[in-house]
Amino acid sequence: MKLLSWNVNGLRAICDKNALAWLENEKFDFVGFQEIKAHEDKFPKQIYELDFKHMASNSAKRAGYSGVMSLYNFEAQTNKCEFCDDEEGRVLEHHFDNVVLFNIYFPNGQKDEIRLDFKMKFYTDFLVYLNNLLAQNKDIIICGDVNTAHKEIDLANPKANAKTSGFLPIERAWIDDLLALGFIDTFRAINGDIKEKYSWWSYRMRARERNVGWRIDYFFISKNLENKLKNAFIRDDIFGSDHAPVGIELDI
Repeated sequence: MKLLSWNVNGLRAICDKNALAWLENEKFDFVGFQEIKAHEDKFPKQIYELDFKHMASNSAKRAGYSGVMSLYNFEAQTNKCEFCDDEEGRVLEHHFDNVVLFNIYFPNGQKDEIRLDFKMKFYTDFLVYLNNLLAQNKDIIICGDVNTAHKEIDLANPKANAKTSGFLPIERAWIDDLLALGFIDTFRAINGDIKEKYSWWSYRMRARERNVGWRIDYFFISKNLENKLKNAFIRDDIFGSDHAPVGIELDI
């Protein structure tokens, strides 16, 4: 299976840029979009023209905000968020065979302390939910915009951002806890300590042109899928959003 995750920063905006055309030649089995910022009645027609059998979405109640969408070519039972009250449209959960595949747009904590607390509660509640799935010996795949860089190698300016949400010790510790449960950061598992590979760049000060970025988009897999991981990549050659698509290939 070939799986992709991409924070598109607006589904209509990225379609207006014709920035999804490259997907037609790549033959992905699953594509998870985050931050679609649209309700179903506003989805662009280009989405329905992509070569996928199934589409699921979870839009925020608030118009023009958040939201996730999954496109996939396999039969699955799809649920919206099962571990919190998800008025912001942050989670889609797909069950097929013994696999549970999550497409998640994790909260951003930079606005204020209230949003940081919201983010950390979301993190905590999700970890509890994952523990329950692990107890059932499920094969788990998590993809999406996690909104946190894990290690200093995962952003261009770690010291300057040490007190910025997205690189706070409490946020980074959550990724430590996730890995301690047995989850694997697929990009690091395949690519090791490769430097200067990022998935998000600010629109300010030519950040992408200068590669002043953060790696905040991930695929995590449970330990029981480790031997099935064949590739993990960041498509920083693809434009249209302030995020780059990230992906994996799994032999399942």
